[in-house]
Amino acid sequence: RVVVVVVVAAVVVVVASRPPVDRSPSCPASAMTFLQLFIINRSGGLIYNQDLSPAAPRLDTNDWLRMGSTFHSLHAIAAQIAPIVTSGIEKIETDTLKLQSFQTRTGIKFVITAEAGSPFDLDDVLHSVYEAYADLVLKNPFYELEQPISCQLFTDQINRICAAQMGGSKASRGAGYSSLY
Repeated sequence: RVVVVVVVAAVVVVVASRPPVDRSPSCPASAMTFLQLFIINRSGGLIYNQDLSPAAPRLDTNDWLRMGSTFHSLHAIAAQIAPIVTSGIEKIETDTLKLQSFQTRTGIKFVITAEAGSPFDLDDVLHSVYEAYADLVLKNPFYELEQPISCQLFTDQINRICAAQMGGSKASRGAGYSSLY
């Protein structure tokens, strides 16, 4: 319980330090559900980040690196001090933000943030992102493990996954990139 408060404070500090985003009619509310996605390698390095919405706070490179390493550290602390065996932080919900994480067996952490009250299953989205990562990044012969991801096909698939979720499609998991090979 204490760890969640610490993590919430760390996430809220970064979000609160940014100017408010224009939520004009040109950006419909349904398009602002997902905020950001980031992937952290097993040693705590940020290997991928993407804003998923115009409503996402604009973070510079240092903020992204700080966010990734802070989350990695708090995730590890939560796993160590939890009264039961756990892998770490899985979900945080506040009045303004939802954060969901998924850690693979190899230690890669996938983290997505969304606006509070988001009706979507963020765990399902993260599993779809993980499948895209396995198919489009890990099978890429030019990708080196633990290094930053710079694969346009992966970024395009992330956009398709989010669009399918916002469009109401629950069948988006694993769909859409089989034709890219």
